[in-house]
Amino acid sequence: MIESILVANRGEIACRIFRTCREAGIATVAVHADPDAGALHVRSADTAVRLPGTTAAETYLRGDLVIRAALAGGADAVHPGYGFLSENAGFARAVTDAGLVWIGPPAEAIEAMASKTRAKQIMAAAGVPLLAPLDPAALAPSGLPVLIKAAAGGGGRGMRVVRDLAVLEEELRSARAEAMAAFGDGEVFVEPYVEGARHVEVQILADTHGTVWTLGTRDCSLQRRHQKVVEEAPAPDLPEAVRAALTSAAEAAARAIGYVGAGTVEFLLPGDGRGPYFLEMNTRLQVEHPVTEAVYGVDLVALQIRVAEGEALGAAAPEPYGHAVEARLTAEGGMDQPVRRLRTGGSVRLDTGYTDGDTVPPHYDPLLAKAIAWAPTRREAIRKLAHALEHAAVHGPHTNRDLLVRTLRHPEFMAGAPDTGFLERHFAELTRPRDARFAALAAALAVPHAPGAWRNVPSQPQVKRYRSEPDGAEYEIRYRRTRDGLVPEGFPGVRVVSAAPDRVALEAGGVTHTFEVTAYDARVHVDTYTLTALPRFPDPAARAAEPGSLLAPMPGTVVRVADGIAVGEPVKAGQPLLWLEAMKMEHRVTAPVDGTLTALHATPGRQVETGETLAVVTRTTETEATP
Repeated sequence: MIESILVANRGEIACRIFRTCREAGIATVAVHADPDAGALHVRSADTAVRLPGTTAAETYLRGDLVIRAALAGGADAVHPGYGFLSENAGFARAVTDAGLVWIGPPAEAIEAMASKTRAKQIMAAAGVPLLAPLDPAALAPSGLPVLIKAAAGGGGRGMRVVRDLAVLEEELRSARAEAMAAFGDGEVFVEPYVEGARHVEVQILADTHGTVWTLGTRDCSLQRRHQKVVEEAPAPDLPEAVRAALTSAAEAAARAIGYVGAGTVEFLLPGDGRGPYFLEMNTRLQVEHPVTEAVYGVDLVALQIRVAEGEALGAAAPEPYGHAVEARLTAEGGMDQPVRRLRTGGSVRLDTGYTDGDTVPPHYDPLLAKAIAWAPTRREAIRKLAHALEHAAVHGPHTNRDLLVRTLRHPEFMAGAPDTGFLERHFAELTRPRDARFAALAAALAVPHAPGAWRNVPSQPQVKRYRSEPDGAEYEIRYRRTRDGLVPEGFPGVRVVSAAPDRVALEAGGVTHTFEVTAYDARVHVDTYTLTALPRFPDPAARAAEPGSLLAPMPGTVVRVADGIAVGEPVKAGQPLLWLEAMKMEHRVTAPVDGTLTALHATPGRQVETGETLAVVTRTTETEATP
């Protein structure tokens, strides 16, 4: 019997595993890097052990330190969660060698699937259909597009779509560098990139007695930069023959490597009826596991623990019922802003690693929370989740909340599962700025006013200025305080019903709209809008960024500068200049226009903060461009 579990992870997944442990009466041990000393997962555990350092490489990826922490904390088992060391066969062996129970598959199974190239060879031998890797040196234009993938790891890191042979070598180099930084393994491979395909996966669970459950399908096609954004179970609109082929192939994959525990087999499903094709096998719990739990009425973490204790699964998996949808709420920059409030607006499951007052460190994953909705039908589940996110209070860092709500309500998504190109096709539409004029008006009117502070003669109006975040639109609000109350200018037909520091009611056309207002110094949240109060008269001493400045979009580290570029040299619009590593991803910074590189402040290894100038490109004028 397992009595105490150390979770070799952080954030949302550590908190989620601790929740199951509490329900099962199992003691918990957390580990934390220095930036996470006061994190929710640390506060949620019975015992916490410090891993000295800041970066993942210094802390959460140090298997020796994690095992030492487990022994010091009195744990008798280790659960890896997902990411970090969860698919590291050496770590799995070291855990068992230390006399601890490993809550995961055998090290041999992890090793077999650790390299996607090796995994494809094993799956081919087992009769699982797949896309064969390509030789980059033999590629011809007719063979494009192709996908570069890291052989190790996941999460979209080390992945590149190539549509032009001229950039293949540069993209291979970039993918190798990102894979090495993320996984310590720079091996990449190339395979055909299938346009218009769906990403469908099968949840498996196997015990040590030879039973393998397949717990249905999940659709994970909605991806941004190769990272999943929205997932659902079961995968909609699958013919029964395709569903049977998927589950059969997943079971064959598990049996081929003697799998034990929870895992996921991922497939590519082309829109032309070919496939399914094996993509990879994740030898761990998936981020999107809650949608399977909701549909099957199981706790996958509890089942993982039981399997690790040697219990046998039932002869047959439970029967599914209903539909579940999960949306990943992620921070989108502004990591220096603490999470002031994180609440969903409805009865949905919220898995999170943060609570009020916590700060999201820039060194790790940007995931703030996962919101999961279940209902008897897909349409009901989508409606429930969209409503919960639309009315969520998310105060602090900028997030992708608006993108999620618009995606869930998009007709193409509502009609059925879209392909992996959905977000790319509709990104401009899904991320268009919202008009925040009324939110700015509510913010201005919510500022406390002294009673009786009106004049009997006309006077200058009160003026307040706000900038909408993150799109940067600025609004100037003017209003007067009269005998009849507050009267806004520039809002014909709008009457102020009431105005208090936390709530403003406005009437237009006989309909009253109420806005909830929360202010944190200059930052103001009005319902789902975020505004920054600006000084009425900008400080003339404040200098704007030099025209053409390329600013760091978030805190991070400059990992490399493009070969051959130097101050004074011409550059082309879209030309890569440097690469910034932040939130475990590599972000390419490109020239915004044709011009000349007139300043370069970035050097490899340099730490930069949001808004810091990395380089300056001076636009080529028409005169300069004329021969």
